[in-house]
Amino acid sequence: MSEKENVTKHPLPERGLEKVRIGILGAAGYTGGELIRVLLNHPDAELVFANSGSNAGNLISDVHEGLTGDTDLRFTDAMPFEQVDVLFFCFGHGKSEAFLKEHKIPENVKIIDLAQDFRVKSEERRVKNYNFVYGLPEINREEIMQAQHVANPGCFATAIQLALLPAAYLNLLKEDVSVNAITGSTGAGQKPGATTHYSWRTDNLSIYKPFQHQHIAEIRQSLRQVQGYLDADIDFIPYRGPFARGIFCTAVVKTPAPAEDVIEAYQDFYRDAAFTHYSDKPIDLKQVVNTNKALVHCEKYGNKLLITSCIDNLLKGAVGQAVQNMNLMFGLDETAGLRLKANAF
Repeated sequence: MSEKENVTKHPLPERGLEKVRIGILGAAGYTGGELIRVLLNHPDAELVFANSGSNAGNLISDVHEGLTGDTDLRFTDAMPFEQVDVLFFCFGHGKSEAFLKEHKIPENVKIIDLAQDFRVKSEERRVKNYNFVYGLPEINREEIMQAQHVANPGCFATAIQLALLPAAYLNLLKEDVSVNAITGSTGAGQKPGATTHYSWRTDNLSIYKPFQHQHIAEIRQSLRQVQGYLDADIDFIPYRGPFARGIFCTAVVKTPAPAEDVIEAYQDFYRDAAFTHYSDKPIDLKQVVNTNKALVHCEKYGNKLLITSCIDNLLKGAVGQAVQNMNLMFGLDETAGLRLKANAF
């Protein structure tokens, strides 16, 4: 019996309802809109409220126009926590921890935070009882199933970790790792800015935050968890891409390990993963856009291992992974609501 088949089902709350009742905070941005799109088509989900103070009273489909015809729900400035089983925090970074300091969430209500506030563990947050499990199912599946609070991984962090985790499992990350990854404009959020303006972004490439991107800390945390230590640097150069969604990542690891051993380890590491797949062929971005899939591929050049990975930054890199975590937290089919078709053509 595979790990996926041997899942302990966790019953929904004792009220006896069949669906998980959901509230979304910060629902007017890209992640909020994508989350609503996924949840409206989730067989076990009921969207109770979508909170947005600036859009209260407006139809959700007037803001997220791709949902026209799918829902007649409206945004609300109310926060009826007692009516839901789980809250999704779709705030900007730094706002989730402040929100929890100012609001009392019922203890029985689970929280999935899509911001970076609780991704990196700290003693200070443990003392404050902010016990968030890092929500990367490929390494923390059992912990997520038991969790009350989950910190959803970052988009770049997800793509890079999935590229490197099997190498960490093989104890290969002994020298500095070179990583380049390019992301779509939706990764910068819905609020317009100089680097998301169409006339600037199209037909253009640029780098930002080289060697100091905020996701490096959570990447190192997970790699250390799997390898047991991590002395090497992760030399990460992020790129802005001239497309809307998706992340394509390349990583170079120096190792004498034979290619066949590495590839076999990658295949084994992701054999039971619901959405992460090792590909024997080179991969491209269109294979994953609009899906919750992550694809990983390896090639060996002398003593250099080249690893490529790709995800959709709004799905496996954000909302899709958050719903995957919700499914695990409530004992649902891990893939429920996430069987999405790639924009291959």
